Amino acid sequence: MADPQLPSRNKRIVTIFGSSRPLPGSPEYEEAFLLGKKLSAAGISVCTGGYRGIMEGVSKGAHESGAQIIGVTTAIFSSAPNEYVNVQVHTTSLYERLSRLVDLADGFIALKGGTGTLVELSLAWELMNKNIIARKPFFCVTDFWKPVIEHLNKELSFEGLESCTKYIRIASNASETADAMIEALKGAV
Repeated sequence: MADPQLPSRNKRIVTIFGSSRPLPGSPEYEEAFLLGKKLSAAGISVCTGGYRGIMEGVSKGAHESGAQIIGVTTAIFSSAPNEYVNVQVHTTSLYERLSRLVDLADGFIALKGGTGTLVELSLAWELMNKNIIARKPFFCVTDFWKPVIEHLNKELSFEGLESCTKYIRIASNASETADAMIEALKGAV
């Protein structure tokens, strides 16, 4: 059964992964803010882990455009969701949280982050790679994740498999990423 607070399935949702550490005013926070603002101005709902840092920046930017902002939180963290989240999906475990972040998305964007963001990026990519979920647009902002993607491509080549870049594309900034995601989701329902 669908959660009544979530957007209907004719409304697009983009899940954005990123660090909880950047503070307001930092380049990473401001990049996230711009991304959230541009996506929501195009009528796209945003979904994040719901806490601080990049998640808050995305949420704040989307809030300024009046979008639905989904925060997927978990009981294992004692933090409250950021003030811009207007739909909270509360999960009981990290595994459930990861699953919801992926399941809700029509597309994915990864900004700078640490091991948690790496897990999210890897999970979404692997589920598409194994055809467990449909292929969805996936962008990494800036060259931050480029070494990881290059390493994955070397590993895949070693195993005789196709490049992961058919799933993950790198964009140079938030504005370019938002435009590419909006274009990728056009007409998809």
